[in-house]
Amino acid sequence: MKHPILQEIGRDFIGITEALGSAALLLRSVFFWFFRSGFEAGEIVKQAVKIGVDSLAVTALTSFFTGMVLALQMGSSMRNLFNEPMFIGTMVAFSMLKELGPVMTSIVVAGRAGAVVTAEIGTMQVTEQIDALYTLGTNPTRYLLVPRYIAFMVMLPLLTVFADFLGVVGGCLVGIVKLGVSPSVYLEDILTYLDIADFMHGFLKTFVFAFMIATVSCYKGLSTKGGAEGVGKATTEAVVASMVLVMVLDYFISALLVAVGI
Repeated sequence: MKHPILQEIGRDFIGITEALGSAALLLRSVFFWFFRSGFEAGEIVKQAVKIGVDSLAVTALTSFFTGMVLALQMGSSMRNLFNEPMFIGTMVAFSMLKELGPVMTSIVVAGRAGAVVTAEIGTMQVTEQIDALYTLGTNPTRYLLVPRYIAFMVMLPLLTVFADFLGVVGGCLVGIVKLGVSPSVYLEDILTYLDIADFMHGFLKTFVFAFMIATVSCYKGLSTKGGAEGVGKATTEAVVASMVLVMVLDYFISALLVAVGI
């Protein structure tokens, strides 16, 4: 007699294996068409606007107030310990450049742009528009997926640099208004203790995050079933999976970069 718990575990294992296999085939197709044919420049620009420009406002708000709350909390802690808000610029810049900048920006992009990509492709899938592309002699991977991969890989790092800058500016504003730290001291702390390796530590992560978000969004879109309800379900799953993977990958990438001295 089969145990129901073992059956459920077996079904989950088979489902995960099938998903990984399908994702691997998707990546193979993307790499094949990436190096084989010319790029759809117009579609790349269109997707770059949707992924990058349309996510600019929410990224700016998130990073600016993250930098502000970092400065406020760290300044208050330093004042309680040493009666003076010390090294506020250094701590805010370290936190934003190495961790919070790339991670928060990736989560914002996954929640906004990743959901849009999944919904678009999922809608095309359930309305048989992707099958129509095959009928017209157009490969969906070349026309739909490759431009979105390129847009994610270009725009997410740029958004992260923008988020890092705004986070540091937000921390500076709180340092001046709430903590009494002069701008020159704040900037001197940053320039004295940070170097290019600290920036690259966070910047390099964004390429991995971008590739992962693009893969999850495109895969969930292409595997959508069940009409409008299926599109909504696929979009939710894509956003949740992307956010979780950002946090998981962040640890392993950080460990690898620390091991190689970055």
